[in-house]
Amino acid sequence: MGVITLKNEFAVAVAPAKLFKAYCLETDTLLPKILPEHIKSSEITEGNGGLGTIRKITFAEGKDLSYAKQKIEAIDEENLTSSFSLIEANVWKDAVEKVTYEHKFVATPEGGSICKRTSTYYIKGDAEINKDQIKDVYGRKTAGLFKAIEAYFLANPDA
Repeated sequence: MGVITLKNEFAVAVAPAKLFKAYCLETDTLLPKILPEHIKSSEITEGNGGLGTIRKITFAEGKDLSYAKQKIEAIDEENLTSSFSLIEANVWKDAVEKVTYEHKFVATPEGGSICKRTSTYYIKGDAEINKDQIKDVYGRKTAGLFKAIEAYFLANPDA
């Protein structure tokens, strides 16, 4: 089994605690509200929101990815860090065992945040995936997600 590790940073004009809350703690209620054209629903299917919890995200019809299941691996509200694994999805079924995403949210001098993300892809057997495509496509999609969260909180500062 091969392993591919990618690192990204995403700048967001939202305080780290608020970004962490939206992205890590209130995923099930906020993300479908912020991105209804992309996310149909997000729900906990197993657990209570803490370690080991399984979440199923169902995407809007017509998307390449119709659903994804995530498992919460770590969550630290005090240090604004989290980790979850993508354990099931309708893409890469034959090539990827799982993908683990580690996040750290840090403050910027301007009052915003930087999300530092490490993505680790665990490849099945001798399967191959295109590292550059992953970095480009999923980097852009994640950047778009953070920009949507940013726009939501700038438009709704009391949310």
